[in-house]
Amino acid sequence: MFKKILIANRGEIACRVIKTARRMGIATVAVYSDADRDAVHVEMADEAVHIGPPPAADSYLVADRIIAACKETGAEAVHPGYGFLSERASFCEALEADGIVFIGPKPRAIRAMGDKIESKKFANEAKVSTVPGFLGEIEDADHAERISDEIGYPVMIKASAGGGGKGMRIAWTRDEVRDGFDRARSEARSSFGDDRIFIEKFIVEPRHIEIQVLADAHGNAIHLGERECSIQRRNQKVVEEAPSPFLDQKTRAAMGAQAVALARAVDYQSAGTVEFIVDKDRNFFFLEMNTRLQVEHPVTELVTGIDLVEQMIRVAAGEKLALSQDDIRLNGWAIESRLYAEDPYRNFLPSIGRLTRYRPPSEGRHGDVVVRNDTGVTEGAEISMFYDPMIAKLCTWAPDRATAIEAMSDALDEFVVDGIEHNIPFLSALMRHPRWREGRLSTGFIAEEYPDGFAPAKPNDEEKAILAAVSLSVELLRKDRLDRLCGRLAPHSGATKPDWVVRLDDDYVSVSIAEGMISLPLEVDVQVEGGEPVTVASSWRPGEIVWKGRVGGRRVIAQLRPVLNGMRIAWQGLAVNARAMPPRTAELDRLMPKKLPPDTSNMLLCPMPGLVVSIAVTEGQEVKAGETLAVVEAMKMENVLRAERDLTVLKVNAVAGDSLSVDAVIMEFE
Repeated sequence: MFKKILIANRGEIACRVIKTARRMGIATVAVYSDADRDAVHVEMADEAVHIGPPPAADSYLVADRIIAACKETGAEAVHPGYGFLSERASFCEALEADGIVFIGPKPRAIRAMGDKIESKKFANEAKVSTVPGFLGEIEDADHAERISDEIGYPVMIKASAGGGGKGMRIAWTRDEVRDGFDRARSEARSSFGDDRIFIEKFIVEPRHIEIQVLADAHGNAIHLGERECSIQRRNQKVVEEAPSPFLDQKTRAAMGAQAVALARAVDYQSAGTVEFIVDKDRNFFFLEMNTRLQVEHPVTELVTGIDLVEQMIRVAAGEKLALSQDDIRLNGWAIESRLYAEDPYRNFLPSIGRLTRYRPPSEGRHGDVVVRNDTGVTEGAEISMFYDPMIAKLCTWAPDRATAIEAMSDALDEFVVDGIEHNIPFLSALMRHPRWREGRLSTGFIAEEYPDGFAPAKPNDEEKAILAAVSLSVELLRKDRLDRLCGRLAPHSGATKPDWVVRLDDDYVSVSIAEGMISLPLEVDVQVEGGEPVTVASSWRPGEIVWKGRVGGRRVIAQLRPVLNGMRIAWQGLAVNARAMPPRTAELDRLMPKKLPPDTSNMLLCPMPGLVVSIAVTEGQEVKAGETLAVVEAMKMENVLRAERDLTVLKVNAVAGDSLSVDAVIMEFE
């Protein structure tokens, strides 16, 4: 077994590998760029080596610097994590040439499966079912249009060296092919240094289901079941689960057998993933093989009890698999939610900044539920524009899917993140979505269910009653605390007023105290809008962000943030401004004028912090609705900003290469 390994990665996956290595008694070496000098993975490792400036192309993607770090520290092997150099055969060969072990598959397997075009050719030869498409190299946009016409629409335009949703576009008509080809090739060139593109038929209502395989250097290969990865946005996975609620045992066995056969055919040696597209009739088609550890590997670990990182290390060290296919049992259900630094209310555009608060739910077993949080950040850390926007991977395990979903809902409600925008409100709302809870999924789920983007849902009557009860309980304890402050000039005297009105955004809800004493922990009976009394019980104290308690028979975990004359309550994807007040104050409050936001309809605002790639128009130019105005890149993704209506450009305030903040004015219109 190795004595020391180097992790050629950053963030949560670097921390994840270090945890297993530490448990195995293996010393670890971290590498870091200028942007990651104070990162968590640097502090966790036994040693750390600086490898360059913030851009990945100048640090984490420079193989020579990784190898030099190995020689400097005496690391015997390298774990690449995912992304960066993890699927680059030349890196693997360079390590081997210097006598350093690559903790992953051999170069032949990486080359055969890591390239999407070559992998499909290889899969065809191995008699693995594949999606119809053109597997050759596409010369230009005209060639792409001809091929798409022959395949039939819709088509998927994909970067051969792609991954993580980058370099991928769907074209539903011939008009969309040219722009999709240009954008996919540009993203592929900037993200992977390889602009080769291929096109295949896009399966309508598809599910993305993948099989985890594990193989050693002694001819042993097994699969560890499947992961359902259909909840995606822009081809980037958002929520994953294991097992899939869609597969039956027969389909699972058939997919597993094909995945293992493919692994054997390329003499695969390590953990790897064979991805399939599955249609509504459970027909499955090979998509690609990821010759690395997947982002979503924790759900497989939770349902099988197998540490995949440990298995990768043992296989790389030459050990035989200690497991056979008969040893693999899928136990319970696991769900993973990816927490991204992005604004769900602005079409999920990237967000950067410092984490002023970062307080995940407590990990470990809680009754029949297990909570796990894989992360590479801590409170005070900075989310930069140079790397992937993922903050953490929150996982829950339970004996069944419904319980795992409830556990995830509670864990998300308890997860405190401040300082940046993030997608927790969306994930929380998703956990309550009827279609998700029923398991009726497809890769188009988010686009179909949120066609106009995500916005906070309006609370129904039951939810209003719960929010009003929580708001009143907080106000009662706040007043009680003020009354107990030493030295207060005019403390409250007399009985607590029984009648209140709680304003929830623009709704006014009547609440009255039926019975109870205001004290800690709180337990009071309230009536909402004259309904039956319900007991509100909580141990919440003034100043705490997370409110935990019960309202009637319902368990509630909500987050509270102070706003002017009230608080903002976030709960299960809902977000309302709440203020509890006496009835007379509420009467006057209804008469207050509303402050309207400024008119920005004649401006193009930068929707997120990013780099201007190009400006497509000039001052005085007339443009039509739908035409491209500018392209802004953030966190490795190019975002095309288009005209929402016919207009004339009055002034252009930015040029290509400018770094802009959110809401910076890019151009103005007449």
